[in-house]
Amino acid sequence: MSNILREPELAPQFDPAANERDVYALWAAAGVFHAESSRSERNGGDRSPFTLVIPPPNVTAVLHMGHGLNNTVQDVIVRWRRMAGDEALWVPGTDHAGIATQNVVEKALASEGQTRFDLGREAFVTRTAAFVAETGGTILKQLEAIGASCDWSRTAYTLSPELSLAVREAFVQLYEKGLVYRGHRVIHWCPRCLTSLSDEEAEHKETSGKLYHISYPLADGSGRRRADN
Repeated sequence: MSNILREPELAPQFDPAANERDVYALWAAAGVFHAESSRSERNGGDRSPFTLVIPPPNVTAVLHMGHGLNNTVQDVIVRWRRMAGDEALWVPGTDHAGIATQNVVEKALASEGQTRFDLGREAFVTRTAAFVAETGGTILKQLEAIGASCDWSRTAYTLSPELSLAVREAFVQLYEKGLVYRGHRVIHWCPRCLTSLSDEEAEHKETSGKLYHISYPLADGSGRRRADN
């Protein structure tokens, strides 16, 4: 009886590390995440188009739990529309994050006793590009690890030559329509980087202060405020 073959025992709990990687690889190889415009009804097809563009995570660091929640919700929506018969497309990508990425690289240089001026412009740009390639690649691998059903053939990077050209063209069009103009505004300014900052890049801090009321009476004495008012 000891030689009788037995069915493998069912694991007491699901082991994602032992199963999900292979299943995801099969999905990707079968092209189930890929979308084709020719299959959408806008191009003579029989499937309604449905598209989501991932809010591109900054390449300043790896993803955190907030990204996991946000992207899981998007994935559920895209998979639902795909199962409903839509030509569902989820466009993945990463964001260069501008000055935020520069600051991260500069902090790394500071730990080495250097500044961006020590490296020079060309070497600093090369160092930043290497950092972006490392963190950006890790972010995309993290998205794959949580099962994101993105069309990876359309992966975008906001500082790529193609998207940079599109941004410049859009800016020129807005300028020609009078929608982009120069004016006097109160802005955030970084005295170290010597550049303006967006509201998202400014860290707000509440402080306690005092509010003063100053009385300016007229020459005839009218308009004077009493001290107890």
